[in-house]
Amino acid sequence: MRLFVVGGSGFLGSRTVRHALAAGHQVTGLARGGSGAGRLTALGAKVVRGDLDDAAALRGAFAETKADALLNIASLGFGHADTIVETAVRAHLTRALFVSTTGIFTALDPPSKQTRLAAENTIRTSGLDWTIIRPTMIYGGPDDRNMARLLNLLQHWPMLPIPLPAGGHQLHQPVHVDDLAELLVRAVELDITIGRTYNAAGPAPLTLRQVVEQAGAAAGRRPRCLPIPVRPVAALIGSYERRSARPRLKREQISRLTEDKAFSIADAVRDLGFAPRPFATGIRQEAALCRSQKAARRGRTGR
Repeated sequence: MRLFVVGGSGFLGSRTVRHALAAGHQVTGLARGGSGAGRLTALGAKVVRGDLDDAAALRGAFAETKADALLNIASLGFGHADTIVETAVRAHLTRALFVSTTGIFTALDPPSKQTRLAAENTIRTSGLDWTIIRPTMIYGGPDDRNMARLLNLLQHWPMLPIPLPAGGHQLHQPVHVDDLAELLVRAVELDITIGRTYNAAGPAPLTLRQVVEQAGAAAGRRPRCLPIPVRPVAALIGSYERRSARPRLKREQISRLTEDKAFSIADAVRDLGFAPRPFATGIRQEAALCRSQKAARRGRTGR
């Protein structure tokens, strides 16, 4: 199958491209600039230039690929869904898979939630042969934005207490990036997924405390967990967020830690044979990758 991947150079996208190529598909990726194009080329994919903010260039890119299916991994939270769907329809590219998020189920109301809900509605009413995959928190490599930070903290500051909002009793169900990438490729291959939405999560929910403890074990540490009240911490982070041009942490992230994020994956198991690895296994693998990367970096710098 000839796949056109939008968002193929990032954390999830690069793994998906790798899995698609390994499965024998021809992959063309959309790239805005040189760095993204370089990453796609290094993976073995073809590259077309385009920008989601440039509708004319995007139409040209879609036409150039002559793909059998679209795999959109780019975030639906930035308002590009209408343009992508319209361009796919114009290019007669009827088979399309979109990555959304289980974040749409939050009881909070961040601006991105309404954008994502509108995007899903656009997809469902598009006339395309669509599939939507909603992952939970994704982890699995030194370049992830979640567990890699925690592993690094545990490794370098083993005596530092790890704050757990509301005691860390809320449920989480992280999914490994390679399991998710494999699921995306499998889903776009099978007609049974057309017109269906699937949640993608780990095999079983864990409390936040269990997530931290299993990450600690993977790092060879025994973390000290410190229950903290949510409201004052969220207020403090909110103040920091307002003062920072590019905040590394947002109030919404703290508030969402108080919500259970456990989701059934029964449909994906039934239709796609989805069998994600346990978190304890995946986080050990990630910790090993992080250690290898650091050792290689020290070898290059001689330090």
